[in-house]
Amino acid sequence: MCTVTFIPKNNTDFIFTSNRDESPIRETLAPDFYMEHDVKLLYPKDEKAGGTWIGVSEKSRLVCLLNGGFTAHEQEDHYRLSRGVVVKDVLIAPDFLKTIETYRFTNIEPFTMLIVDWEKTLDLYQLVWDGNQKHLKKLPNEPRLWSSSSLYSESMKVLRLEWFDEFKKQTNFQAESIMQFHKTAGHQHAEFGLIMDRGFVKTTSITQVEKCNSLVNMRYTNLQDENVIEKEMLF
Repeated sequence: MCTVTFIPKNNTDFIFTSNRDESPIRETLAPDFYMEHDVKLLYPKDEKAGGTWIGVSEKSRLVCLLNGGFTAHEQEDHYRLSRGVVVKDVLIAPDFLKTIETYRFTNIEPFTMLIVDWEKTLDLYQLVWDGNQKHLKKLPNEPRLWSSSSLYSESMKVLRLEWFDEFKKQTNFQAESIMQFHKTAGHQHAEFGLIMDRGFVKTTSITQVEKCNSLVNMRYTNLQDENVIEKEMLF
């Protein structure tokens, strides 16, 4: 997994949307509220590992995970810790930058992590763990699209960015139009459209997080049964 877009609305608000590509038989729970080390979190839960790929924290923070680093990697038989647990650790951290600095990533499968923090100002960070070292950088607040290196080749990524560039030509981004992009872009390409289906792995859900003033809304669409769940957090 997966495919992610980040659309800043202004200096404080944004829309963040994630398509999850996963085995259709992997059990997942719809978003709900959890207390982890006395920190309130909202996230959909991966039942197998107990972690998540996207979540919001009362620390004024969103964290999202994509499988793979900069390039595709050979999967090992065993890893020390699930990447979805790392997401929760960053969500609850009092100071996520210090947590990342001291975190033991050894023997964790490569990943790309996106962190949106609005405690003071709206900040976007990208953390890549390539299996050997971490790469953290702060990114400008501008519309962006990411594709998982585990599932999409460089040529596929380029084509997806072209679809996104075409979509960006509209200036008035709304949650509905972004959701439509996530559902239809590249629909003629079953292997690498934003809604993809390769049989053993397919796009199983779309999670959209919209921050507007002091309200954060998480909208989860289960593509298996088209059930939609919405939850809100006030800040």
